[in-house]
Amino acid sequence: MQTNSNEYKHHRSCNLCEAMCGVEITLADKKIISIRGDKDDPFSKGHICPKVVALEDLYNDKDRLKYPVRRTSNGWEKISWTEAFDEVAKQLKSVQSRYGNSAVGVYFGNPTIHNYGTTLFGPMFFASLHTKNKFSATSVDQLTHHIASYFMFGHQLLLPVADIERTDFMLILGANPVVSNGSLLTAPDMAGKLKALRKRGGKVVLVDPRRTETARLASEHLFIRPGTDVFLLLAILNVIFKENLVNLGRLAAFTDGLKIVKKAVADFPPEKVAEITGIAQNKIQELARSFAKAKTAVCYGRMGVSTQEFGGVCQWLINVLNIVTGNLDKVGGALFTLPAFDPITAPESLAPKGSYGRWHSRVRKLPEFAGELPSVALAEEILTPGKNQIKALVTSAGNPVLSTPNGQQLDSAFASLEFMVSIDFYINETTRHAHIILPPTVALEHDNYDLALSLLAVENVAKYSPVLFEPDSNQRHDWQIYLELQSRMESKGGLSDVVAQVKKQVMSYLGPSGMLDLGLQFGPYGTKFNPFSSGLSLNKLKETPHGVSFGQLEPCLPERLFTPAKTIKLAPEIYIKDLKRVKEKLTSIKTDGLFLIGRRQLSSSNSWLHNSLRLVKGRPKCVLLINPEDASKRNITNGQTVVVSSRVGRIEIPVEISEEMMLGVVSIPHGWGHNRSNVELSVAKEHAGASLNDLTDELAIDAVSGTAAFSGVSVEVEAVSNRAYNRELLESLKASD
Repeated sequence: MQTNSNEYKHHRSCNLCEAMCGVEITLADKKIISIRGDKDDPFSKGHICPKVVALEDLYNDKDRLKYPVRRTSNGWEKISWTEAFDEVAKQLKSVQSRYGNSAVGVYFGNPTIHNYGTTLFGPMFFASLHTKNKFSATSVDQLTHHIASYFMFGHQLLLPVADIERTDFMLILGANPVVSNGSLLTAPDMAGKLKALRKRGGKVVLVDPRRTETARLASEHLFIRPGTDVFLLLAILNVIFKENLVNLGRLAAFTDGLKIVKKAVADFPPEKVAEITGIAQNKIQELARSFAKAKTAVCYGRMGVSTQEFGGVCQWLINVLNIVTGNLDKVGGALFTLPAFDPITAPESLAPKGSYGRWHSRVRKLPEFAGELPSVALAEEILTPGKNQIKALVTSAGNPVLSTPNGQQLDSAFASLEFMVSIDFYINETTRHAHIILPPTVALEHDNYDLALSLLAVENVAKYSPVLFEPDSNQRHDWQIYLELQSRMESKGGLSDVVAQVKKQVMSYLGPSGMLDLGLQFGPYGTKFNPFSSGLSLNKLKETPHGVSFGQLEPCLPERLFTPAKTIKLAPEIYIKDLKRVKEKLTSIKTDGLFLIGRRQLSSSNSWLHNSLRLVKGRPKCVLLINPEDASKRNITNGQTVVVSSRVGRIEIPVEISEEMMLGVVSIPHGWGHNRSNVELSVAKEHAGASLNDLTDELAIDAVSGTAAFSGVSVEVEAVSNRAYNRELLESLKASD
């Protein structure tokens, strides 16, 4: 939008986290002079968080790569795109010809879902590799949600969304939505929404080992020992069944397995789990009754419960709790979205329903899900000799050295590869091992549409983000990189070359925007190519730069179910069997010592925004939080450097003593550790911090999914008496006192 001869206003969605906040960027002479929340955005209504400035910082970052580079004995050298593409295809084909297709591994990171070019074109390139060794950030994040949806509702993307704006009672487990801006819950201004919930007479109960930023806005906060949420959920359900508080309502007509669940939870009364969880028996009973008797209620659990030893059972039980109280597919409960580009009804090649256990990892026999293996197996699949050992690796938009368990081991594994290529615009802790790096454009240089996140939004919304800055002719978009690599991998001589070139030309012409337009037109609000329809298309969406809302979520079951009989499977056998492991844990769980949990930060997004000075400056952010009593026992004082050790490694980190931590629990934020050699991130190296994942254990997993069990790692913490105190931290702590 032009405002005067020198000033221009650009509207888009910020894609740095899951909130989809609308932003208004003001430019003068092609330079950004301000980034503000877009008050006319019908979804975010002007809300933004501190991370938004990184849109500009990423674009201007002097450390960002804009052209392909090759690693040599003398450092990195610039090469042409043609040379880079040819070399990558040659090396990948060579490895596969010598060792087999699965000798090439793939890892793609969290930013994939924030970029529709990667979301649409990445899978086609990965498919051209014909490898079974695919890994992603999914299995260190939300995999347990997908598996529960697959077994219970028939589709891995049928993910229930908490109707926070209309519920009367919200139970939050292991989540900090005020800081994460919602996770698998796209809802800008979570703080405002929680305040509104309480203002209208509702109640928010947060269960977490730390009194978080969200806890400060809750009606009640309950400390829980890390990794024991499964016992709390089972006890809550035990009370609901025992006291005849079950009320499926309309769900009763299409829900199977209620009797099986009733029998399964009978072994977990509150008095049996109270000591283990740290939550009193009467409090568990009160929580169960309040939830079941509320007019509307919803249980929502995220990283703290998703990434623990029983993460799979936890996410199943959360769904069960919402179902048996009649709060699934109910206004004010947990609902399913109907997005404008609907992946649920999209072709299977774009959005597969899911699969489980079609093959297993070579070393530990961990199960495949939706074509991927758990990322905890990546290092061992590289380091262990034998047939289908990974010899070459493709990484895309990921930094697994900092984001997956036992980063030191993965570091060593990457260094041993015959060939590695990374699609990334940074030389970071992971990509420094690559032989070739192919850098894509950044957010402001390409258009975007939130394909994945619209599926998780608390309203059915759609918004198109146009290009702000045209990239120069030597840059490539992510989708162009994938398409070029796919074409070369599919070219094997003769007719295959012709087919690959035709496919490349067609897909290049269509591009992400063409695929988006087809999806919108064939979607629930689209034109379906009817010229007389007033429905949605990409051109019509472009005419609404602030985005459009199609209204709040509405009940849609059983029609939207994908199970064969369109019924909810309340008691999938895989979870009922895993309860045997849960029972065994009741008598063997360790309750003494210190247990480690992670921590989200509002100014951070995993590991990839730490090169923005505006987001990392000020008070040190990578510090260990510890309860005063635990600190006193170990002669630890504020600001002191401590050594934290686990089975897999040790780190040094400054400490902050905080009463917000549960006794016996310590917390380190995720994504730091930029002190490794040959990392070319000038700002991040000056604010390096320590990596949480040099302590987390690749052998600690959820048995059902293979998801990393980050929450509840046993650690030891000891003071370093001769180590200097962190002056910045000390000064900030004194100021806060």
